[in-house]
Amino acid sequence: MADPARVKPDAGFREASGPTERAKPSEGPGDAPGAGGKASEPAAVQAAAREEGKARSAEDAAAAAGEEDEEGSSSLHPPAAKKLKVEHDKKKEKRHKVDEDEIQKMQVLVSSFSEEQLNRYEMYRRAAFPKAAIKRLIQSITGSSVSQNVVIAMSGIAKVFAGEIVEEALDVCEKWGDTPPLQPKHMREAVRRLKSREQIPNTKHKKIIFH
Repeated sequence: MADPARVKPDAGFREASGPTERAKPSEGPGDAPGAGGKASEPAAVQAAAREEGKARSAEDAAAAAGEEDEEGSSSLHPPAAKKLKVEHDKKKEKRHKVDEDEIQKMQVLVSSFSEEQLNRYEMYRRAAFPKAAIKRLIQSITGSSVSQNVVIAMSGIAKVFAGEIVEEALDVCEKWGDTPPLQPKHMREAVRRLKSREQIPNTKHKKIIFH
């Protein structure tokens, strides 16, 4: 028979040591997931980095393709605004060139004038119909107010019209053997000739008779 005093300590020792021994295997599985998680964490990070890199490369490729398409389309079919700008620049250059040519021709012509012709040309340049009188005439005919641009345009047209009558009157004076200055008979004959050539609008109402 075994001594009870000895058996109990052994049993107590075994019971005390049992949980510690059982705890060791249980610690292994607890440590295993932790260890496995720590070991698998870099792999997950690497996988996420790879996916992010693929996404970025796909976005870069799409952006590059879009830029190439835009460059190709712009080279083949330039936008309408660019076309209009180019055409406007060409027209402006052409108009500027024509203006320069006309200025040069006018300078050559004026330089060849005599003193009398130069004085007459200077008076022609300075002559103008009064804007106030033109404005009153337009308002009395139309019955409405007009802008200053309309008044300037009408005064210029009136000046050209008067110049045509004077030129025709000078031709009449020369043909009749008279010498300047012009007389009223020359002016009346000039107006009659211009009307006969339908270069002056007829203000009288024409009655049209239907047969």
